[in-house]
Parts: sequence; structure tokens; C-alpha cells
Amino acid sequence: MRKRLLLALLAVATVIVGCGSDDSTTGGTGTTGGGGATTPTSAFPAGSAMDVIKKKGKIVIGTKFDQPLFGLKALSGQPEGFDVEIAKLVASAIFGSDLSGKTEFVETPSAVREQSIIDGKVDLVAATYTINDARKEKVGFAGPYYVAGQSILVKKDNTAITGLDTLGGKKVCTVLGSTPLKTLQAKAPTADLGILFDTYSKCVEALKDGRVEAVSTDNVILLGFIKDNAGLFKLVGETFTQEPYGIGVKKDDTVFRTFVNDTLDKAYKDGTWAKIFEKEVGKPTGIPTPTPPPVNRY
Repeated sequence: MRKRLLLALLAVATVIVGCGSDDSTTGGTGTTGGGGATTPTSAFPAGSAMDVIKKKGKIVIGTKFDQPLFGLKALSGQPEGFDVEIAKLVASAIFGSDLSGKTEFVETPSAVREQSIIDGKVDLVAATYTINDARKEKVGFAGPYYVAGQSILVKKDNTAITGLDTLGGKKVCTVLGSTPLKTLQAKAPTADLGILFDTYSKCVEALKDGRVEAVSTDNVILLGFIKDNAGLFKLVGETFTQEPYGIGVKKDDTVFRTFVNDTLDKAYKDGTWAKIFEKEVGKPTGIPTPTPPPVNRY
């Protein structure tokens, strides 16, 4: 009887020792896979934006909902376009290819982009967001991922406006808080800028009903409105600015900014960026796919 009891006690002791050995292997940092290797809970630096996003299981992306080709809310309720797909590259670099339930898009018009980042309402902004010195005082930028140029949209039968130098006295619409507004104030100081809105789609509606004679913003945005209003509008004159589009993040978050830049760089080199541009912009408009701009590490 005593012998059997001793053997039972020895067996229990062996199990306890074995369990303690398994705990020391994982070190409490993750789970042990079938081969005995430890799988970390996150591959990102602790506390980094990528780590925080992955742990909460979702990335919140600020974009526009009214811009054909770049960020337009579809019938599904989700935005579609080039900006949206560029933002998804960053999401995939954090979560992998399956993004089901892991992206939330928030409408972010021009006038609220910086504040949305500063207040933490979004993790990043991809919204035809021109990189400039004034904005870099408030937020950080990765990119650029595209370079556009400001242009002018008029009705197809308009012959009075032929370019920037013919805007004097004409009613021209653009968006509050935008780079195009500042450019028009500087380069077309006699244009009538009395009608401004928070989105370009409202400017286009004003152009349709005659409240304004022209709409001015980046050429690719205007091309989207031409595509969606067949036979109604045209672009006039040459582009008169260079608008490098960047991804906005918190100002001092160099770790996240570097991560996004590395993600863009990879997409440039492996052809992913070109495929996205061709699908979202090139085919609908006939614009040739350009060489992607070099990442400037702002």
C-alpha cells in the first residue's frame, strides 16, 4: 500500500515539474506553437502606433467621400478609390491580407484633416492631402504617393475661361481650408471667390446650376467629376501647381511615419502601386500610369 502511494506521489510531482518547464519556455510573452517556438503577441515595438492599432483590431482612416477616383462613397456605404487603396496598403502591412472588419473609414473633408489627426479621431489621413510647410507645423507626412497639379473645370460650352489668366472677375469655387484656395488667392487675386464649400462635390453642383463659372482644384479630382458627368464639363489651361499627396499622421510619430514610408516604398518597387493606379485612375480616365514619386521621408 505504501509503495503504491509513493509511486502515485512521484507521478504527481513529475506532472507539476513538467508544467513548470512549459511556462518557463513561453516566458509569458506569447503562445507556444506546435514546433515549440514562441509566437510573440505583436511584431511591432511596444506602444508604437502599429502595436496599438493591431491590439485594438482596427485602423481608423480619414478620407474623403465625395471625390471620384480617389475617395468616393459607393452604394455599399464604403468609400472607394486610389486614396482608399493606398490606405489599405498600410492596413495590410499591419494586419495581413485579410482586412475583414479591420478598417474603419471616416469622412474627413479638407478643413478638418489636421485637427482629426491631432485629436486622435483617426490613425491616419489619406485624402488628396497635399504636403506643405504650413501643414507640417501641425502633422507629420509619409510619402508622397502621388503628385497632382491644380487645374480649372468649366462647362463644356464655356469659351470665356481658358486658363488661370482669364479668371479675373469670374465666380470660381473651391474648398475651404484647401491648398487650391490659397493658390487662387495668390495667383488669381481678382477672381471672385465668394462661394466656397467644404467639399468639391458641392462646388460641382454650383457649377451645374450656374452659381459659379468654374471649379478649381487638382486635375485628377476634376477628371473624376468629368468621368461622372459625361459630356458636361472640360478642363481648361495647363496645370499651375505641383501637389504632392501624402499620408498624414501625428506630427512627432517618426516610427509610424517610417513604417508607412517603408510600406509605400515596397509597393513602388514590387509593382503594387502601379496596379492600384491603373485600376482606380488610369482605366477610368485614360491617364497613363506615371512613375511613382520618391518617398521623401518628411
